[in-house]
Amino acid sequence: MCDIQDSTMMLVRINMRTALAALCLAVLLIIVFWSRCGEFSHRPIASVLSNGLLERGAGTGGVGGQEIECVINGEYSVACHRDRDQVYLPFSFIHKYFEVYGKITSTDGVDKFEWSHSYSKVYHPKKKYDPRGTFATFENYNVEVRERVKCISGIEGVPVSTQWEPRGFYYPTQIAQFGLAHYSKNVTEPEPRVRIIDDGEKVLENWIVSKDATISRVYDEEMKTKVLKFSTSDHVSSQVWLKVNISQDFVLSLDVWFKPNSSITVVLQNKDKKETVYLHYVTSNQLIYAQEDHIYHGIGTEVKWRRITRDLIIDMQKGWALLDRPKRKSPRNKFRICSVMLRGRGAVCGVRVSSSEHMAQFYAAADWLASGQRARGGWPVLARRHVAPSVPDLKPGWLSAMSQGHAISVLSRAYHRSGRARYLLAAQRALLPLDVPSAHGGVKAMWMDKYVWYEEYPTTPPLFVLNGFIYTLLGLYDLHVIEGENSISLAKKMFDDGMTSLKTLLPLFDTGSGSFYDLRHFTLGVSPNLARWDYHATHVNQLYLLAGLDPDPVLIDTAKRWEGYMQGKRAAHN
Repeated sequence: MCDIQDSTMMLVRINMRTALAALCLAVLLIIVFWSRCGEFSHRPIASVLSNGLLERGAGTGGVGGQEIECVINGEYSVACHRDRDQVYLPFSFIHKYFEVYGKITSTDGVDKFEWSHSYSKVYHPKKKYDPRGTFATFENYNVEVRERVKCISGIEGVPVSTQWEPRGFYYPTQIAQFGLAHYSKNVTEPEPRVRIIDDGEKVLENWIVSKDATISRVYDEEMKTKVLKFSTSDHVSSQVWLKVNISQDFVLSLDVWFKPNSSITVVLQNKDKKETVYLHYVTSNQLIYAQEDHIYHGIGTEVKWRRITRDLIIDMQKGWALLDRPKRKSPRNKFRICSVMLRGRGAVCGVRVSSSEHMAQFYAAADWLASGQRARGGWPVLARRHVAPSVPDLKPGWLSAMSQGHAISVLSRAYHRSGRARYLLAAQRALLPLDVPSAHGGVKAMWMDKYVWYEEYPTTPPLFVLNGFIYTLLGLYDLHVIEGENSISLAKKMFDDGMTSLKTLLPLFDTGSGSFYDLRHFTLGVSPNLARWDYHATHVNQLYLLAGLDPDPVLIDTAKRWEGYMQGKRAAHN
């Protein structure tokens, strides 16, 4: 009985201790809750709920804290987050406000945020610039894929620009860049893959002939080989065709002699056979038009032998652009050539498909420049150009120093490769507009009546565009070297005078955090024209090239400092 009493007394003592502990805990919870209520009473319910997530690190990538309003210069607000003494601004705001760039990447399952101050890249020259080799970094250029290229002309084999004229025109600068890019790719890329389809001699395909069509193989005196001569009726089913199965390589080359109303059609098919595209190369002067899955490129109406080189994928994409179809990634990996068809009356030979035909495309540009040059050495730009609000528009027919310089670079290389004097003579004639003032139809401007400048856009007053001027200098250097470095030439004198101007005026283009595109803030008294990062990177690339040709430290020092601006470095404060 005593044992029972002792156990009862012990149980009572334990219960009393438990009750006391519970009472203390309840009081503590009331105090904490009461103090928190004071904080909550000044914040919206939505904010409390969202911060409940923030404090647990959910839904924000682990960023804790509370919402806070960030007032920008007293003008507008941005929703931010605060964690003690730190305030976090959304990157979507920082990106636009400070013009910085970033993206989340994942490596081995670990996420990180990659931040960059510019979106362009600097290419450091691996060796001294050589006019017989690549032009600047143009091996990385793909002129024909640009949206402002309407198509590659089936008549001239060069780009047609819509940059300032939606109907399209031949823009000398763009054509020269097309040529320089393909020349540079030819230097840097391996030999192309080539598949000969029908050469008229050793490789002969069995063309399929419809009942009302004929073919024959005859020797042609002009081509010095046998050619495939064909004739079909006007009936839609009348044709001569060849079944093939070619993927990866899409550059078609062949010699054609077509009478009016003749064509060659190349059929491209998606590898899953769900889509078929018909590329028609027709005897027409209309550059390009499209209907559904049929895309037409005019190749002219002259009845004569000529070589046609076509990038089938580019031709297909330009047709899609006319039809307002969305861009597609890597169509070269998804299509194949399944057949080639001939209609009308004519002859073909030398039919082949290759992975590239860079030199053919380079010479297309060189030939256009040599043939299209005016008597006074220029290539007029046949589009109106609005440059700045306070200067008159450049009317169709204006010249550009950048066009002249790029053309000289193309023609110098064409002369070096071919030895044909017509290219050298055209390059030398192209110097003439560089010595004529802009007000008199040339491209020459003077800074303080002392330093010569070759104007990309020859306005009055002048603008002093930097990148176009340096490209002109490279053209002058190219011609001087190709003529013979020991020769005393007009190109050498113009290059030396231009380099003196560049080294003198270069500090005027430095903003302390980037570069100016031109000097309109000096000449026009308007707001400065800051260079976009891609133009700024072009300035840096150009200066590194020139620093390899001229030991003056102003070139290499400026190039290094300007490259630093692309990494977030800034000039020192006072």
